[in-house]
Amino acid sequence: MTSIKDVAMLAGVAVGTVSRVINNSGAVKPITRRKVEEAIQELNYFPNEVARNFKMQKSKMVALLLPSIWNPFFSELAYYIEDELDQEGFKLMLCNSGGKPEKELYYLDMLRQNKVAGIVGITYNDIESSVSNDIPIVSIDRHFNKKITCVTSDNYEGGRLALRELVKAGSQKPAFMGSITSVFSETMNRRKGFIDEAEVLGIDYVIYEKADPIVDDQAYFDEFFGTYPDIDGVFAITDMLAANYIDRATKQGISVPEDVKVIGYDGIQDSPYFHPILSTIRQPVEEMARMSIRLLYSKMEGVSLEQQVYRIPVMFKQGETT
Repeated sequence: MTSIKDVAMLAGVAVGTVSRVINNSGAVKPITRRKVEEAIQELNYFPNEVARNFKMQKSKMVALLLPSIWNPFFSELAYYIEDELDQEGFKLMLCNSGGKPEKELYYLDMLRQNKVAGIVGITYNDIESSVSNDIPIVSIDRHFNKKITCVTSDNYEGGRLALRELVKAGSQKPAFMGSITSVFSETMNRRKGFIDEAEVLGIDYVIYEKADPIVDDQAYFDEFFGTYPDIDGVFAITDMLAANYIDRATKQGISVPEDVKVIGYDGIQDSPYFHPILSTIRQPVEEMARMSIRLLYSKMEGVSLEQQVYRIPVMFKQGETT
């Protein structure tokens, strides 16, 4: 592996001179700077970011902790977070935990040691005792303590809106379909909003939930179809669960939206590549991502934030399933 000493030797300068060119610090003659830059390019040398962070006691690296990069919502979120960071010269370190608490703890320990500038995290596991404020953190959808800022969509209003839209589409016995995480997260407010709005309107409803993660999809849906054959509307806690329901309902001979109206939550399946196009509660993913980074910048600069939780409005997107 090419080292800074190799660059210095090729350019015919001291290692300190190469360091000043890389870090753009100290006086370097233009002709010398050009020699160093040419040597860097010829050797295809990349500075060791972690080593530089320790030496300079500062970092331009922000970590993003995700349960899964395969989920389209998380992928879209990561895209906008990286774009917002890039505008200020920061780099993104992606930590894909697979939703495993032990892997999240490993990443948190690693990030503390490597002195990243800040962390944006999404976790639904009970790792509260291992999350500290020694690194600026912004959480998405999850509360840890009063010192850690949370950015989320208005999940409660989303649940209310979904119920109203199902009723408007003709549903008389709608069901909420979801899963229960081990710790409270803002996503649980989707269920609460659904229930509260149903009771306000005097609508008969069903709540169907299992522990998260759902380990046996077949058993999950078999029980639902067997227990609630008269359901004519479904509000699924995510678009992915809604899409899974539609696929399995079709195999059961249930037609969507003729027999059952379906609404998801996230807004990831509004592409014409999906059939049918899902009616959904659209989260403002880009705004959530960019706000998270802007708030993180404030925390990195020691600025006191006005509130603990920042909730962003959602909207209903009509598709072909209601």
